[in-house]
Amino acid sequence: MLIRILSDRPAASSEITPQSIWLRRRDFLGAGAALGLGLAPAFAAPSPYSTDEKPNSLSDITGYNNFYEFGVDKSDPAARAGALKTKPWTLRIDGLVEKPADYALEDFLKPFALEERIYRMRCVEGWSMVIPWLGFPLAEALKRAKPTSAAKYVAFETLYRPEEMPGTRGFPRIIPWPYREGLRLDEAMHPLTLLAAGLYGAPLPNQNGAPLRLVVPWKYGFKGVKSIVRMTLVAEQPQTSWNMIASDEYGFFANVNPQVDHPRWSQATERRIGEGGFFAKRRPTLMFNGYDSVASLYSGMDLKANY
Repeated sequence: MLIRILSDRPAASSEITPQSIWLRRRDFLGAGAALGLGLAPAFAAPSPYSTDEKPNSLSDITGYNNFYEFGVDKSDPAARAGALKTKPWTLRIDGLVEKPADYALEDFLKPFALEERIYRMRCVEGWSMVIPWLGFPLAEALKRAKPTSAAKYVAFETLYRPEEMPGTRGFPRIIPWPYREGLRLDEAMHPLTLLAAGLYGAPLPNQNGAPLRLVVPWKYGFKGVKSIVRMTLVAEQPQTSWNMIASDEYGFFANVNPQVDHPRWSQATERRIGEGGFFAKRRPTLMFNGYDSVASLYSGMDLKANY
């Protein structure tokens, strides 16, 4: 297995990430036990899918999160996710596939070449970040399972382990656990759609969705299901957690769209985390978060009705 990481991108400064992470990426490659794998060092040119924007700092990315299994405050995941046990980990791929299977995480990851992709990320609440993910296209994993012609959607399910996830034990129950998400199959197969196993050249921290999470950079962040335990290929549009809770606020598609406001706030602008807090100048929100190559997926659709 190869890991492809940007070899010619210098560390910007300690504001971007500590030297122990960004400048010592080869140490991560040599320490394959961190992911439970034997990893062969390999370096490649920058991913053509990466933005050239400056990544957020490691502290921004790991300290300001939505992960309701650990609490509703942005600081709760970092404070509470340390109890999450990510080894051993089993991922199930089933449903309308020719080769359903339960995989130990290390066996699941072995065939895939990881690469670093620096993506803009946008949350429905109006904040954004730039994150250097380490992962591989979801399409590669789905092709391995061989979806049948009847498969039209992918349903995702996250870990539900109340003894380690205090947010799932609270009252009222905000979300009907486990957390569920879904993509149309053509969205899932798009080359931008990533299964991430790390960020900043190291394994995913628990609060960011360890050990495996979904990254769909043209959609709002709640589509990026964390700590995935199951992917099921289905014929009908699956139920998703936030759409079940408040369908008027959180649509199934969740494409970043400055022309479709959330019922309680405008989506026309956003605040980049790390740029001066709540008093920072807001920047215009880009359609599809700037990832224009996905527009053809929605040709002929009313994106205000299919929000």
